[in-house]
Amino acid sequence: MTLTPKQAEIFRMIRDARLTDGFSPTMQELADGLGVSRVTVFEHVEALVKKGALTRDKNKARSLAIAEDYALPTEMHDGISFPLMGRIAAGMPIERLQDDETLSLEEFFGPRTGSRGATFALQVEGESMQDEGICSGDYVIVERRQTARNGERVVALLPEGETTLKTFYKEPDGRIRLQPANEAFEPIIVDDCQIQGVVIGVLRRY
Repeated sequence: MTLTPKQAEIFRMIRDARLTDGFSPTMQELADGLGVSRVTVFEHVEALVKKGALTRDKNKARSLAIAEDYALPTEMHDGISFPLMGRIAAGMPIERLQDDETLSLEEFFGPRTGSRGATFALQVEGESMQDEGICSGDYVIVERRQTARNGERVVALLPEGETTLKTFYKEPDGRIRLQPANEAFEPIIVDDCQIQGVVIGVLRRY
Protein backbone atom coordinates (compact mmCIF):
# COMPACT_ATOMS: atom_id res chain seq x y z
CA MET A 1 0.00 0.00 0.00
CA THR A 2 1.34 3.45 -0.93
CA LEU A 3 2.54 5.79 1.81
CA THR A 4 2.32 9.56 1.67
CA PRO A 5 5.67 11.44 1.70
CA LYS A 6 5.18 12.38 5.36
CA GLN A 7 4.29 8.82 6.31
CA ALA A 8 7.38 7.53 4.51
CA GLU A 9 9.52 10.07 6.38
CA ILE A 10 8.11 8.96 9.74
CA PHE A 11 8.66 5.32 8.77
CA ARG A 12 12.33 6.03 7.99
CA MET A 13 12.84 7.96 11.23
CA ILE A 14 11.47 5.06 13.29
CA ARG A 15 13.36 2.42 11.34
CA ASP A 16 16.68 4.26 11.48
CA ALA A 17 16.33 5.05 15.20
CA ARG A 18 15.71 1.40 16.02
CA LEU A 19 18.78 0.34 14.05
CA THR A 20 21.13 3.01 15.41
CA ASP A 21 19.76 3.63 18.93
CA GLY A 22 18.05 0.32 19.64
CA PHE A 23 14.67 1.91 20.42
CA SER A 24 11.94 3.94 18.75
CA PRO A 25 11.50 7.71 19.06
CA THR A 26 8.59 9.09 21.06
CA MET A 27 5.69 10.91 19.43
CA GLN A 28 7.16 14.18 20.70
CA GLU A 29 10.59 13.38 19.26
CA LEU A 30 9.00 12.58 15.91
CA ALA A 31 7.02 15.82 16.05
CA ASP A 32 10.15 17.84 16.89
CA GLY A 33 12.10 16.18 14.09
CA LEU A 34 9.39 16.92 11.54
CA GLY A 35 8.42 20.34 12.86
CA VAL A 36 4.76 19.37 13.26
CA SER A 37 2.37 18.78 16.15
CA ARG A 38 2.07 15.55 18.13
CA VAL A 39 -1.52 15.24 16.89
CA THR A 40 -0.30 15.26 13.29
CA VAL A 41 2.34 12.62 14.07
CA PHE A 42 -0.24 10.48 15.87
CA GLU A 43 -2.54 10.59 12.83
CA HIS A 44 0.28 9.52 10.51
CA VAL A 45 1.40 6.75 12.87
CA GLU A 46 -2.15 5.39 13.10
CA ALA A 47 -2.33 5.38 9.31
CA LEU A 48 1.00 3.50 9.12
CA VAL A 49 -0.30 0.90 11.56
CA LYS A 50 -3.49 0.44 9.51
CA LYS A 51 -1.42 0.08 6.34
CA GLY A 52 0.67 -2.66 7.94
CA ALA A 53 3.94 -0.72 7.93
CA LEU A 54 4.20 -0.32 11.72
CA THR A 55 3.18 -2.19 14.83
CA ARG A 56 2.68 -0.66 18.27
CA ASP A 57 1.66 -1.40 21.84
CA LYS A 58 -0.59 1.45 22.98
CA ASN A 59 0.20 0.65 26.62
CA LYS A 60 3.98 0.77 26.27
CA ALA A 61 6.33 3.68 25.65
CA ARG A 62 8.62 3.62 22.60
CA SER A 63 6.80 0.54 21.30
CA LEU A 64 6.62 1.56 17.64
CA ALA A 65 8.26 -1.10 15.48
CA ILE A 66 8.64 -1.89 11.80
CA ALA A 67 6.31 -4.65 10.68
CA GLU A 68 8.22 -7.78 9.75
CA ASP A 69 9.14 -8.01 6.03
CA TYR A 70 7.83 -4.48 5.29
CA ALA A 71 9.96 -2.17 3.14
CA LEU A 72 9.25 1.08 1.36
CA PRO A 73 8.42 0.49 -2.31
CA THR A 74 11.27 2.82 -3.32
CA GLU A 75 13.73 0.71 -1.29
CA MET A 76 12.80 -2.76 -2.54
CA HIS A 77 15.88 -4.30 -4.05
CA ASP A 78 15.96 -5.24 -7.73
CA GLY A 79 18.47 -8.08 -7.36
CA ILE A 80 21.42 -5.73 -7.94
CA SER A 81 21.40 -3.20 -5.09
CA PHE A 82 20.37 -3.17 -1.46
CA PRO A 83 19.40 -0.23 0.77
CA LEU A 84 22.20 0.68 3.20
CA MET A 85 20.42 1.27 6.51
CA GLY A 86 23.25 1.96 8.95
CA ARG A 87 26.25 0.48 10.73
CA ILE A 88 26.60 -2.56 12.98
CA ALA A 89 29.23 -3.37 15.61
CA ALA A 90 31.44 -6.41 14.82
CA GLY A 91 34.08 -7.38 12.33
CA MET A 92 35.90 -9.22 8.95
CA PRO A 93 36.91 -11.33 5.33
CA ILE A 94 35.12 -12.84 2.25
CA GLU A 95 36.62 -14.81 -0.64
CA ARG A 96 37.56 -12.82 -3.71
CA LEU A 97 35.42 -13.57 -6.79
CA GLN A 98 37.13 -14.64 -10.02
CA ASP A 99 37.66 -11.78 -12.43
CA ASP A 100 35.95 -13.57 -15.30
CA GLU A 101 32.75 -14.24 -13.42
CA THR A 102 29.54 -12.29 -13.93
CA LEU A 103 27.82 -11.83 -10.59
CA SER A 104 24.09 -11.46 -10.17
CA LEU A 105 23.50 -10.48 -6.55
CA GLU A 106 20.02 -11.95 -6.66
CA GLU A 107 21.41 -15.35 -7.73
CA PHE A 108 24.49 -15.09 -5.51
CA PHE A 109 22.52 -14.57 -2.30
CA GLY A 110 19.89 -17.15 -3.21
CA PRO A 111 16.11 -17.23 -2.65
CA ARG A 112 14.60 -15.21 0.19
CA THR A 113 12.24 -16.70 2.76
CA GLY A 114 10.78 -13.23 3.36
CA SER A 115 8.87 -11.03 0.96
CA ARG A 116 10.52 -8.94 -1.75
CA GLY A 117 12.26 -5.95 -0.20
CA ALA A 118 12.98 -7.70 3.13
CA THR A 119 16.77 -7.59 2.62
CA PHE A 120 19.00 -4.70 3.68
CA ALA A 121 22.68 -3.89 4.18
CA LEU A 122 24.72 -2.82 7.20
CA GLN A 123 28.33 -1.70 7.29
CA VAL A 124 30.45 -3.51 9.86
CA GLU A 125 32.57 -1.72 12.45
CA GLY A 126 34.95 -3.77 14.62
CA GLU A 127 36.85 -7.05 14.56
CA SER A 128 34.76 -9.42 16.70
CA MET A 129 33.71 -11.55 13.69
CA GLN A 130 37.04 -11.61 11.84
CA ASP A 131 37.51 -15.39 12.09
CA GLU A 132 34.20 -15.81 10.26
CA GLY A 133 35.56 -13.70 7.41
CA ILE A 134 33.65 -10.53 8.28
CA CYS A 135 36.00 -7.52 8.46
CA SER A 136 35.56 -3.99 9.68
CA GLY A 137 34.38 -1.99 6.68
CA ASP A 138 32.63 -4.95 5.05
CA TYR A 139 28.93 -4.84 4.24
CA VAL A 140 26.70 -7.63 5.52
CA ILE A 141 23.53 -8.41 3.61
CA VAL A 142 20.78 -9.12 6.12
CA GLU A 143 17.44 -10.84 5.68
CA ARG A 144 14.96 -9.19 8.03
CA ARG A 145 13.77 -11.90 10.43
CA GLN A 146 12.77 -12.10 14.08
CA THR A 147 13.93 -15.67 14.72
CA ALA A 148 17.20 -17.54 14.16
CA ARG A 149 18.62 -21.05 14.32
CA ASN A 150 21.76 -22.11 16.17
CA GLY A 151 24.88 -21.21 14.21
CA GLU A 152 23.33 -18.39 12.20
CA ARG A 153 24.99 -14.97 12.24
CA VAL A 154 22.46 -12.46 13.46
CA VAL A 155 21.87 -8.76 14.02
CA ALA A 156 20.72 -8.75 17.65
CA LEU A 157 19.28 -5.96 19.76
CA LEU A 158 20.49 -6.42 23.36
CA PRO A 159 18.35 -5.62 26.43
CA GLU A 160 20.42 -2.49 27.18
CA GLY A 161 19.67 -1.12 23.71
CA GLU A 162 22.93 -1.95 21.91
CA THR A 163 22.93 -3.72 18.55
CA THR A 164 25.59 -6.27 17.64
CA LEU A 165 26.56 -8.82 14.99
CA LYS A 166 27.32 -12.27 16.42
CA THR A 167 26.61 -15.98 15.92
CA PHE A 168 23.40 -17.10 17.62
CA TYR A 169 23.12 -20.09 19.99
CA LYS A 170 20.24 -21.10 22.25
CA GLU A 171 21.72 -22.65 25.42
CA PRO A 172 20.15 -25.66 27.20
CA ASP A 173 19.13 -23.43 30.13
CA GLY A 174 17.12 -21.20 27.79
CA ARG A 175 19.59 -18.32 27.72
CA ILE A 176 21.04 -16.98 24.48
CA ARG A 177 24.76 -16.97 23.67
CA LEU A 178 25.94 -14.46 21.09
CA GLN A 179 29.31 -15.86 20.05
CA PRO A 180 32.07 -13.69 18.55
CA ALA A 181 34.54 -15.13 16.06
CA ASN A 182 37.67 -13.65 17.62
CA GLU A 183 39.47 -14.96 20.73
CA ALA A 184 39.97 -11.39 21.95
CA PHE A 185 36.22 -11.04 22.57
CA GLU A 186 34.06 -12.79 25.16
CA PRO A 187 30.66 -14.27 24.23
CA ILE A 188 27.59 -12.29 25.24
CA ILE A 189 25.15 -14.27 27.39
CA VAL A 190 21.64 -12.83 27.77
CA ASP A 191 18.27 -14.09 28.96
CA ASP A 192 16.67 -12.72 25.82
CA CYS A 193 17.36 -10.43 22.87
CA GLN A 194 15.52 -9.19 19.81
CA ILE A 195 16.64 -10.68 16.50
CA GLN A 196 16.47 -8.03 13.80
CA GLY A 197 17.80 -10.12 10.94
CA VAL A 198 20.03 -12.98 9.78
CA VAL A 199 23.17 -12.42 7.71
CA ILE A 200 22.93 -14.07 4.27
CA GLY A 201 26.05 -12.58 2.69
CA VAL A 202 29.06 -10.28 2.95
CA LEU A 203 30.30 -7.67 0.49
CA ARG A 204 33.73 -6.03 0.38
CA ARG A 205 35.14 -3.27 -1.78
CA TYR A 206 38.87 -3.48 -2.51
